[in-house]
Amino acid sequence: MSGPLAQLLTAGPPDGAALDAFIAEHDIPLVYREGVTFLYRGEADGVFLRMFISGLPAAQPLERVEGSDLWLLKLSLPAGSRFEYKFEVKRDGATTWITDPLNPIRAADPFGVNSVCQGFGYLPPEWTLPDGSARAGSFEEFAIDSRHLGRRPVQLYLPARFRRTRRYPLLVLHDGTDYLRYAGLKSVLDNLVHRLEIPPLIVALIDSPDRLHEYVGLDAHADFLVEELVPAVAARVPLDPDPAARGAMGASLGSVASLHAAWRHPGSFGRLLLQSGSFAFTDIGENRRGPVFEPVVRFMNAFRARPGRPAERIYVSCGIYESLIYENRSLVPLLTEHRMQVRYEEARDGHNWQNWRDRLRAGLTFLFPGPLWMVYE
Repeated sequence: MSGPLAQLLTAGPPDGAALDAFIAEHDIPLVYREGVTFLYRGEADGVFLRMFISGLPAAQPLERVEGSDLWLLKLSLPAGSRFEYKFEVKRDGATTWITDPLNPIRAADPFGVNSVCQGFGYLPPEWTLPDGSARAGSFEEFAIDSRHLGRRPVQLYLPARFRRTRRYPLLVLHDGTDYLRYAGLKSVLDNLVHRLEIPPLIVALIDSPDRLHEYVGLDAHADFLVEELVPAVAARVPLDPDPAARGAMGASLGSVASLHAAWRHPGSFGRLLLQSGSFAFTDIGENRRGPVFEPVVRFMNAFRARPGRPAERIYVSCGIYESLIYENRSLVPLLTEHRMQVRYEEARDGHNWQNWRDRLRAGLTFLFPGPLWMVYE
């Protein structure tokens, strides 16, 4: 070990005051070009880093510095990486999972809050942050009484300077509430429209009360999107009638639902944005991802056998630290072989909302290039 921490420990076990001073002067975890060192302070029988990186052990033990309450773990990490984690603390026969008390950087998702490790060179993209100079879009809410799915609420994002005298592209967004809460979608849209990186567009945000049923290749869901949702939006706001100006997107199972709808209804969506798609399939043998994925496997096996041309342009992204990286990589050559324009992006990140947030600019500007990109492409 080298650097300031090594200097602190060279003289023997540090006392509490020395540790307090060190932690106050440094960002924790300690980040350097080759990796990161995690610190934990407190009495415990064992402390483990619980990290969400496919391919590495889920739990890695921290080592206690003899004579102190300091625990350490040095982890090699490629530059530009970002991942989420917790500490598993064992004490007096009890086990507790906690966020890192020394790291103020957090990320939320529908299941709670995680600590975030930002590796060397990673910074949250500035275009994801609220920009006071960007004119704000607005939201309009309504509901659809669907014969396919029952009553469904819809949120419409209307861009700043929305006018009913012009026609707009449409993007249908699965898990819209989560994109707003956890991926900063409102700021991203406002910023990209303001900077002329995407055109003013309408976004229809939808959610599912049972995404494990509806987002796995359910025909009724695809029919709802094409036969009911898009016409209902078109009845409320002026849309560009060209299918090339219409897109669908989602993350994880939301990607499956988007691809399935475009495949079931060819020509309905000219653009697809697929993030960390749960594209489980089988070449031989049985599905190893469990019974929940059986409908996905049936759809993906059928799609891979007869992909057709569900969209003209498709953006696909996935984190290198996800278990789904193989499936997403496998999808790309299949799409390109069938004359679809594909842009594929990998990130040193996992299956989480901030990964998906960080890819929004690349995806949206590829699918819906604004005046800025139309000039420089």
